Amino acid sequence: MARSAVSPLSFRPAAGSIPESPGVYRFKDAGGRVIYVGKAKSLRQRLNSYFADFAGLHPRTRTMLETAAGVDWTVVGTEVEALQLEYSWIKEFDPRFNVKYRDDKSYPYLAVTMDEEFPRVQVMRGAKRKGTRYFGPYSHAWAIRETVDLLLRVFPVRTCSAGVFKRAGQIGRPCLLGYIDKCSAPCVGRVTEQEHRALAEDFCDFMAGNTSRFIKRLEREMREAAAEEEYERAARLRDDVQALQRALEKQAVVLGEATDCDVIALAEDQLEAAVQVFYVRGGRIRGQRGWVVDKVEETTPGELVEHFLLQIYGDAAPESLPREVLVPALPPDAEAVTELLGEHRRGRVELRVPQRGDKRSLLETVERNAKESLAQHKLRRASDLTTRSKALQEIADALDLDQAPLRIECYDVSHTMGDDVVASMVVFEDGLARKSEYRRFSIRGMSGQGDVASIHEVILRRFRRYLEERSATGELDAEPGGGEPIDPETGKPRKFAYPPNLVVVDGGPAQVAAAQRALDELGVDDVSVCGLAKRLEEVWLPGDDQPVILPRTSEGLYLLQRVRDEAHRFAITYHRAKRSKSAKESALDSVPGLGPARRQALLRHFGSVKRLRAATTAEICEVPGIGPALAEVIVSALKGEDA
Repeated sequence: MARSAVSPLSFRPAAGSIPESPGVYRFKDAGGRVIYVGKAKSLRQRLNSYFADFAGLHPRTRTMLETAAGVDWTVVGTEVEALQLEYSWIKEFDPRFNVKYRDDKSYPYLAVTMDEEFPRVQVMRGAKRKGTRYFGPYSHAWAIRETVDLLLRVFPVRTCSAGVFKRAGQIGRPCLLGYIDKCSAPCVGRVTEQEHRALAEDFCDFMAGNTSRFIKRLEREMREAAAEEEYERAARLRDDVQALQRALEKQAVVLGEATDCDVIALAEDQLEAAVQVFYVRGGRIRGQRGWVVDKVEETTPGELVEHFLLQIYGDAAPESLPREVLVPALPPDAEAVTELLGEHRRGRVELRVPQRGDKRSLLETVERNAKESLAQHKLRRASDLTTRSKALQEIADALDLDQAPLRIECYDVSHTMGDDVVASMVVFEDGLARKSEYRRFSIRGMSGQGDVASIHEVILRRFRRYLEERSATGELDAEPGGGEPIDPETGKPRKFAYPPNLVVVDGGPAQVAAAQRALDELGVDDVSVCGLAKRLEEVWLPGDDQPVILPRTSEGLYLLQRVRDEAHRFAITYHRAKRSKSAKESALDSVPGLGPARRQALLRHFGSVKRLRAATTAEICEVPGIGPALAEVIVSALKGEDA
């Protein structure tokens, strides 16, 4: 293929040279490194879409094409082959622009080393090893140790390291666990290799969900021991049954006893997505795991699910794949993905989007965990001092500011079809939320005029107050931040006396222009303005025809997004409160002489304002506390409202 780093059009394949067959394609940079791998039902249609409207592409896709210097492809026979080749190439080349799921932390597993002469039970993290059975993952290592401690009563499998095992054999004396019957002590020959392996296999069977047969067997042996008057052995077996039951109690029952499935849920924003998986075996939650992924292209939930299924299950052991996988959305090529997973499992795999019942409830629970995981990930990323400093400097460089914006104010507008219009102002200082400085505005007289007029109004009001406060402190001609604008009466900072270095508005060019116009009308020329458009996370500056595109991994973009989302949350909260108050207001609120207690008495008596409106003066007088004069006023007020 032709290569050039100048323009994507320079390496565009010749017209008619791309086949219409299904296949997999690779974009490469000038050094020949693969930077993106994709698949398509029709290679011609898919590849032409990259070059037909370059300006209309997602910003991150444009970045990928600007980095690329060539493209090639391989034709395949079926969509399943395309999936297999795409997965193989992503694994081989690790392209920088492909979606990659990474663990949001290192999860511990309960592992049984079945490939060793005497299998060992232990906690393991990191890459999985061949010949080892894994159970989990667990959220904490102590949860594994609690489970193992209970199970060793019934399945006394070795848990010691190779060094301890060898040393015990040399001295002919087992460790403490061997003396308290929580290890069968194969190190000193108490059991044979075959007997110990049978214990390890029973341990694995119990952890895999085949629990009832072990409990039933122990209960049967307990009854037999009691019948033979071997009461000590019966008591020991009773304790073993209770230990297994306690181990099971630690794993919540969520579905039917025969249900084996993985439950996958997503939480996403424009830059990242979090994935959570609950592993259900035998109807019980056996483990939980989470991933976070940077989004490169504008992807749908179904496409994220497809990438996830291929990456996570592609290297998994066949026995670890369940018969059923519950997902929030089906992949675009659901049949091909199902067939590929079935081949890997060597059995049928069903992908389902549950619509109702226990499985739907469980999916919603997993989704809540995914949202919490994404929020915690963002919080960890935002709270780091070095990261915050880097973010502020990146914003300053991208927006060509004289200095890092140590104080950022963000504004958002919320309303319902133009009614109950409110606006929020949130403040971030040094990259952290300053909630005591948050302000909210009720926009009056702007019904139906849209967000642009509301933004103009709220910026005018905020900075008019700023100028008034500075005038009151005698600092109108001073540099911003050049003093402590303290209220002499309260000893506290005045509400609007601190100016921001940067004003961010939620929106695109129109909202940015409205904010800048408000500042110009007031003569404020030392505050910078930008807007963050939700759809593509583009940063707009006043008067610019093209947005500023920050890199998708930019900490600066991450901070701007967090500021914008916080302003949106604060505006929505205020709007809901105001709307709720409006909904509760009654026609009786405007009746003179009618207080809250009498209003409640009237509504209790008649049941609704509609029935009260139909009542006569005499009927209203029957309500305690309502006299003839007040009843006449009520009737007159309600009739006047109808007129």
